[in-house]
Amino acid sequence: MKNIEDINRESAKRILAKKKIPEFSAGDTIKVGVRIVEGKRERIQYFEGVCIAKKNRNINSSFTVRKISFGEGVERTFALYSPIVGSIKVIRSGKVKRAKLYYLRDRKGKSARIVEKIKEKIGINISEQVNENQPPEQEKIKIIETEKKETKKVAELKKEESKKEVSKPKTKKEELKEKKK
Repeated sequence: MKNIEDINRESAKRILAKKKIPEFSAGDTIKVGVRIVEGKRERIQYFEGVCIAKKNRNINSSFTVRKISFGEGVERTFALYSPIVGSIKVIRSGKVKRAKLYYLRDRKGKSARIVEKIKEKIGINISEQVNENQPPEQEKIKIIETEKKETKKVAELKKEESKKEVSKPKTKKEELKEKKK
């Protein structure tokens, strides 16, 4: 005989097979596409904000999103596997030390900001520039070398421009000072 927890796990797997739910946690800024039915018509309305809480409980999983709308804080809790939730998109990942960010309710302005989590340490997106013939390490070295060459060229151009500067026409005051000397 099946346990209720087993049934919940199986139904969660079935839902995951149909729709894509990205990995996100508290502190991430997410955009949730909510299905709204108005009479016979159905549309998707997006609710974008910071995820302040996430509860992982199989089919009963939920998450809370908070946003500031016209100066008022608005929170909305969504069931993760609900048919109302059309899509979830992670816009930016936040670097936080807590699982529940309820302290954001009391804050506003700059103190309510969350620092962004940097995923790549190098400022270049290496995955786009990888060549199939060469291993990724050699490609990274080539990219870094080309960046160094470009910075050297820019420095040389600036030096040349500073040398080429034309002398400015002297004002009457400067001419008088030179005559006195």
